[in-house]
Amino acid sequence: MLARMDAAIAAAARALHAGDPLAALKRVALRQDADALALRGIAMAQLGELARARELLRRAARAFGPRQSLPRARCLAALAEVALAARDLAAAAQALDDARRVFVAHGDHQNATHAGLLRLRRLLLLGRIEQAAQGIDELPRTGVPRLMAIADLIAFEIAVRRGRAGAAQAALAAARDAAARSGVGALIAEVDRAAQTLTLPAARLIAGGATEPLALAGVEAVLASPDLIVDGCRRTAHQSGQSVSFARRPVLFALLGALAEAWPDEAPRDQLIERAFGARRINASHRARLRVELGRLRQQLRGFADIQATAAGFVMRPRRASTQVRVLAPPLESPDAAALALLADGEAWSTSALALALDASQRTVQRALAALEQAGQVRALGAGRSRRWLAMPVTGIATTLLLPIAGDVG
Repeated sequence: MLARMDAAIAAAARALHAGDPLAALKRVALRQDADALALRGIAMAQLGELARARELLRRAARAFGPRQSLPRARCLAALAEVALAARDLAAAAQALDDARRVFVAHGDHQNATHAGLLRLRRLLLLGRIEQAAQGIDELPRTGVPRLMAIADLIAFEIAVRRGRAGAAQAALAAARDAAARSGVGALIAEVDRAAQTLTLPAARLIAGGATEPLALAGVEAVLASPDLIVDGCRRTAHQSGQSVSFARRPVLFALLGALAEAWPDEAPRDQLIERAFGARRINASHRARLRVELGRLRQQLRGFADIQATAAGFVMRPRRASTQVRVLAPPLESPDAAALALLADGEAWSTSALALALDASQRTVQRALAALEQAGQVRALGAGRSRRWLAMPVTGIATTLLLPIAGDVG
């Protein structure tokens, strides 16, 4: 009997490895031992029943106990993966670090790599692109196709978030090959979904009064040009590999955007005041503040361009005579575009998880969600602490460049 039960556990594990949770459940659905609880929890997670998966995995971890450190660590890693899927970003970090240390100590290299990949996905959700890029370079590669495909998908997302279409194409090709060799249908589907990012408009190019949608390859070509690029997706001014960030200077960036969109013509004073300060009835104090803020903007742009006063407003003059000024505008114009981009992944987010990813207060996020809900762009599920938020389908554009980035752009 015991041999048959062990065979059932092994068969269920093979089914989960192949991405067939229903076959796994048929083997262990009625069992209450620790191994079966763990496999049932993973199967429920693959089926999207995250609350039930969390309950089963916690029961399995308690059943294994501290003396069975390796199987208990596998339960903790699975719980962390469920937490990431549920966008519970705060709960996943410590469990992943603890589990990975146990895997390394026991020589379980596959699960150690898997835990490391989960940690990198958490960093990407938090916008920590440079940390994720460093981690993917340092992570040991295995010969397991499933893990190789996940690693290549992470490399793909890093390249996309950096605006590097060539690197993204190479990572996607490697991910597609590894996913096909793994035979896991869900992984193959994830690669196919990722490929769509490269074909949809990721930004809008504004130059000379005309607007043109750009896919990621077009964005990369614009950023590689010698022109002065005002990047509305990352809130930077960029030229010849040098950039100035305005991520925490919204007023200065609003003025920069207005001047860049008007170039080579002047931007009227009233237009600049309305765009930067939101003022409709303009007075002398607004004009005085405009002069102060433009002085600050000149300091930030030194080396790139000068800002000169004209009879009716102000005009931007690039330092290099042959330079053009072009604007990369987001594909979606909204003050809450970053929140909408996070929600566009199709998962249900809590307010606290959005606040963590956006590096904002929960109150700020609540105001943003209220505005998006009123506009019919998001909807809420549940109430109180269990409330989660979902976005309505965002079609026709890629929201990747709208996602928040913590720290400097790589």
